[in-house]
Amino acid sequence: MTNLTFASLSEQAAALQRGTVSSQELTRHYLDRIRRLNPRLHAFIDVTEEAALRLADAADQRRAAGLPLHPLNGLPIALKDLCDIEGRVTTGGSAAWKTRKSTCTATIVQRLLAVGMVVLGKTHMVEFAFGGWGTNPICGTPRNPWDAKAHRVPGGSSSGSGVAVAG
Repeated sequence: MTNLTFASLSEQAAALQRGTVSSQELTRHYLDRIRRLNPRLHAFIDVTEEAALRLADAADQRRAAGLPLHPLNGLPIALKDLCDIEGRVTTGGSAAWKTRKSTCTATIVQRLLAVGMVVLGKTHMVEFAFGGWGTNPICGTPRNPWDAKAHRVPGGSSSGSGVAVAG
């Protein structure tokens, strides 16, 4: 696998299984990319770097121990800022929820963590996922990485996710 950035999940999972890449390497690759591009693209509202590195380390330890693993073990993922994680802010793209800390973890997040996925952070979105253009003038609009002049919208209510994948 020569290009981690645009490798499919299947390609990344196969590389993890072969041992040609570690979850730490994948995670650091994407965290570095987020750090470099997010100031311009505005795809992520929250990056959980320390937690992601701990999850990646745990995934690598499970693999090294020879434990039976789910195919998604050790793969990085970004969550839409509509998915609650206990103790973390979930804004739902709304300034009114800017400081609202989640009191529980969404079932989908629990399931992703249970199979060993590595959460990188949360992506911007349209306020309360209610809109088709992908713009959010209050909390920030992700920028389409393939259109520097911003003539093209970044996507629908999951605009931050779309930009994170395309960037």
